[in-house]
Amino acid sequence: MTLVEMGIPTVRSGRPSLDGRPDTPVLIDRFGRVARDLRVSITEKCSLRCTYCMPEEGLPPIPKDELLTVEEIVRLVVLAVEQLGVREVRFTGGEPLMRRDLEQILAGCHARLPDIPLAMTTNGVGLEHRARGLAAAGLGRVNVSLDTVDRDGFAKLTRRDRLGSVQAGIRAARAAGLAPVKVNAVLMRETLSGAADLLAWCLAEECELRFIEEMPLDADHEWARANMVTAAELLDVLGARFTLTEAGRSDPSAPAEKWLVDGGPATVGIIATVTRKFCDTCDRTRLTADGMLRSCLFSDQEFDLREAIRSGADDAELATIWRGAMWNKWAGHGIDAEDFVPPERTMGAIGG
Repeated sequence: MTLVEMGIPTVRSGRPSLDGRPDTPVLIDRFGRVARDLRVSITEKCSLRCTYCMPEEGLPPIPKDELLTVEEIVRLVVLAVEQLGVREVRFTGGEPLMRRDLEQILAGCHARLPDIPLAMTTNGVGLEHRARGLAAAGLGRVNVSLDTVDRDGFAKLTRRDRLGSVQAGIRAARAAGLAPVKVNAVLMRETLSGAADLLAWCLAEECELRFIEEMPLDADHEWARANMVTAAELLDVLGARFTLTEAGRSDPSAPAEKWLVDGGPATVGIIATVTRKFCDTCDRTRLTADGMLRSCLFSDQEFDLREAIRSGADDAELATIWRGAMWNKWAGHGIDAEDFVPPERTMGAIGG
């Protein structure tokens, strides 16, 4: 198996150019966007095999010595907040619950950054057993991936019969105070007919549901623009059962457009990454589980912070690399372009 087949770029860039960059500590890019939201993948492993994310056999394992350690993750998160202006931190995977030292990562970050919100995106499998411990370690909020409440449909989509565990994890998260619990659902043809049932379930469980247009980040490379479910189609399906009133975005950089459900206060969100892209307000910066810095989900330009750390780089040098990487961020993902090429890493290898 080649590195490309593993979903890992074969070329990692060296020190990025800072030509023309203004003298500011924050993570500004050439288009005036400032990254304040850090996504940190901590593992490539996952307990599910969702067709839009993972190959059936899972991703090839990253050697243990190539994963960022607890200490390295904490160092980079603290650096991002204290020197680069990051204000939100989210831990992702793969599935972050697959790391046994997740609580240590959270506790280390929370001890140094008690005022910074720490969040996690998870598939919810096993969350019922760790929710209270995670909250005690400093986790403030969770997003749980759940695409359908139909058991057979869930098993087919994820290749695992674990719907009950996910639902129990969501309830445990709420009980542990990890609120508001947000549920993320990827829009797919096979689950569209059950979208209203999923919304009804989330309303009953007091969760915030957000549908996400499917992006070309699947390991099997079967995504096609012509086959994807659009935000407009979803609104038609939900509108047959609920009265939806457009509420817009509460924050210009927030990815989800919101609709009041039956007059509110409950809402449903739609993240229309493809048909209503929001690249011009993107405020994210990303670290992969093996320590690579990415400015965009769809850019294969990476900068190796793990090697820099292990070669003795001080915080000033790491900050310079990070600022340069974000300064050179793309204008947008370019999915609509005729020459668009999906990134070599899949969603599972990048981190959500």
